[in-house]
Amino acid sequence: MSDAIVQVENLKKSYGSVEAVRGVSFEVREGEVFGLLGPNGAGKTTTVEILEGLRKADDGRVRVCGLDPQGSGAAFQNVFGAALQSTALPEKLRVDEALALFASFYPKRRDPDELIRRFGLEEKRKAFYSQLSGGQKQRLALALSLVNEPRVIFLDEPTAGLDPQVRREIYDIIEELRQEKKTILLTTHYIEEAERLCDRVAVIDHGKVMAMGTPRELKARSAGTTRIEVRLAQPEDDGALRRLDAVTDCHSLDGSYVLHTTHTPQTLVALVKHLESRGNELQSLEIHSPSLEDVFIELTGRRLRD
Repeated sequence: MSDAIVQVENLKKSYGSVEAVRGVSFEVREGEVFGLLGPNGAGKTTTVEILEGLRKADDGRVRVCGLDPQGSGAAFQNVFGAALQSTALPEKLRVDEALALFASFYPKRRDPDELIRRFGLEEKRKAFYSQLSGGQKQRLALALSLVNEPRVIFLDEPTAGLDPQVRREIYDIIEELRQEKKTILLTTHYIEEAERLCDRVAVIDHGKVMAMGTPRELKARSAGTTRIEVRLAQPEDDGALRRLDAVTDCHSLDGSYVLHTTHTPQTLVALVKHLESRGNELQSLEIHSPSLEDVFIELTGRRLRD
């Protein structure tokens, strides 16, 4: 595609006998927020680190703004910004010093004072890095990722480990960048994060892309179905539950059973009759509308955060 600013083709990377990335391919269009959605260990961080030039691929081709991350030197460093999964700065480095230092590395740079204001760090301007909260450290990391006016921003698990309130603050910042048509590639294992922030998503598991599209397109895979999650007093055979009226799919997960149905009342009646005939009982029952979680379960047979 002519407007693809990030290109990944058949990317492969192994660590000894472990295949971390197994033929991953995708493109990120200029001005979109693209998400790599998958559990820990899926290969998301390895993929992003190769795109950032921090790791060398075993095979495949990657380009960022038409540049090879491994062979383009300073030209490549000037076109991207990044907030790594874990940011660690010297404990006695002050917030304004960190931004001034990072800005000095680039010929084109943002005003550090403007970034301090934008990311709500005015009161912490003279604070040491060690004095910042987790949310403040992440806001500083995001500010640092923008200091060189990048064309592409890589965000690796930008809200991992943050409490819900701080996570929402980070969401607001990313949504502002999205409205400004910044090109962002982010990795996440949070369903709500991908649905709220991303224009398109690649579902990745065990180093492979399992599905790709807009959140709406991916959820359409489960269109017309509802997820029923039940916990039973006694174990049941997956096959027997899968044969219940209107059930299209069934998986056993964490001691529960997840059924997808095209007609919820019909399935519930059939489920109750089946359990009565087996002398089994319901311990809990939850009904959910289709989500990216359902897509992931259907593709992999397990939960996103397993």
